Amino acid sequence: FVSGLKLANPELNIWMVTGDGDGLSIGGNHTMHILRRNFDVNMMLFNNQIYGLTKGQYSPTSEVQKKTKSTPYGSIDQPVNPVAFALGCNASFVARSMDRDPKHLKAMLHRSQAHKGTSLLEIYQNCNIFNDGAFFEFTDKATKADRALFVENGQPLVFGSESQYGIRINGLSPQVVNLSEGKYMVDDLWVHDEQDIYKANTLARFFDDPDFPRPFGVIYANERPTYDEMALAQVDDVKATLGAGDLDALLAGNMTWEIS
Repeated sequence: FVSGLKLANPELNIWMVTGDGDGLSIGGNHTMHILRRNFDVNMMLFNNQIYGLTKGQYSPTSEVQKKTKSTPYGSIDQPVNPVAFALGCNASFVARSMDRDPKHLKAMLHRSQAHKGTSLLEIYQNCNIFNDGAFFEFTDKATKADRALFVENGQPLVFGSESQYGIRINGLSPQVVNLSEGKYMVDDLWVHDEQDIYKANTLARFFDDPDFPRPFGVIYANERPTYDEMALAQVDDVKATLGAGDLDALLAGNMTWEIS
């Protein structure tokens, strides 16, 4: 469906809205293939770590030991990390924002729209009915500065209520440092490069370690030819080599046989 729309009208801007349930469970295969094929589509994935529209069952992004109606003794599944999943599917644009920071969310929506190819924007969304406060450590004013890391291309990774913390590369591993102690300076810190897939994968894995802040912003962005462009170019190449083609001849085929 998406391919047909884009091939018919390459300038059409398409937005897709999904959630942690639809996009990463029953629709996970669709998410995987649209990311790797790189259609020119903008995908918003609203993550509230719960099935918010179907009475509060645990979802693919729910934390371990999440107690819900479908897991009364606590879930035993490891949660899906949407950013790491997208990078593993060779997505060309991956970002994260939150519902309680409209200024940042607006900026990420604009970046997503400007990207040529499939953009995946994960949006932390509070479900006040079935999972209230799931992301408050990253969105609440009292803890946001120390728990959320807002990355910006070409800028060092700095966070904290007084910008007192930073992240440096120690050998092959990231390390949180306290700049106020004087041992490390801003010049010693990791500078974000949104085209560096290796650093993007490292940022994505901050999700798994509570000692690191959670990254928000454009984690990875590197344009490559879209599926639509490659499909049209392939058709043009075949026409140039074989001509426009004959539908009747195609249907008749070039293999015949006789039955006696």
